[in-house]
Amino acid sequence: MYPRPDFPRQEQEPPGHTAPMEPVPDHGEGSYRGSELLLDRKAVITGGDSGIGRAVALAFAREGADVLFSYLPEEEADAEQTTRLVEEAGRKAVPVACDIREEQQCAALVERAVAEFGRIDVLVNNAAYQMAQSDGIKAITTEQFDRVVRTNLYGMFWLSKLALAHMPAGGSIINTTSVQAYKPSPALLDYAMTKGAIVTFTQGLAQMVAADGIRVNAVAPGPVWTPLIPSTMPDTAEFGKQSPLGRPAQPAEMAPAYVFLASSRASYVTAEILNATGGTPLP
Repeated sequence: MYPRPDFPRQEQEPPGHTAPMEPVPDHGEGSYRGSELLLDRKAVITGGDSGIGRAVALAFAREGADVLFSYLPEEEADAEQTTRLVEEAGRKAVPVACDIREEQQCAALVERAVAEFGRIDVLVNNAAYQMAQSDGIKAITTEQFDRVVRTNLYGMFWLSKLALAHMPAGGSIINTTSVQAYKPSPALLDYAMTKGAIVTFTQGLAQMVAADGIRVNAVAPGPVWTPLIPSTMPDTAEFGKQSPLGRPAQPAEMAPAYVFLASSRASYVTAEILNATGGTPLP
């Protein structure tokens, strides 16, 4: 159904962009069909400009949700495409330039969502940063470590804390962890560490807010073909070959997991990690 490696070798400067990628990622533009699973829900998605975030925004919109999504200012071209896809589905799109490493910007993002929608039904903590270092820990600078931790953990913590005040019973928080949480690659030590922390955060917060009728789950993708890959990894030609399926996933293959966890079909599912690894067994 989808192309297999070897992809052409390609490099971009972080955070990467969709258009130059070969092959261009599939976000479900021509394949995802909604069935009103999220009708009139109000969703906030971080990193919604491209990759998994764009695929989730598209799927949510086609399921009937209005979507506010964050992106970095340098990702504006990709954000415009996500906006177009949500609006073509007949739903409201609210793109917000936001660096989730900053607490004040996270607070402003939540305030904007409440101003636009009146509430937050679904929060998807998806934005992430990595930078592969083949020389391991000795090559990870404090600057890189700080960026990885603040993007992957601080932003998730702040946004979850702030959004809960505006989330009614029946609400859902969905975090993006990774196969790296369980099977860390040495070149991605700092990234893998944060993904392990996301698993713990998800399971702990789920128990904390269960009495309020709010569910907290996570999706653990395997290798996924997104702009993060050519902008942070040295050999795109080999990317995804380690999966038992022998290829990386396309973003479109991740979106249904998020739809399920956001919908009432998962009403008794919380503190769960939904693995979408392409066959790599996880605990």
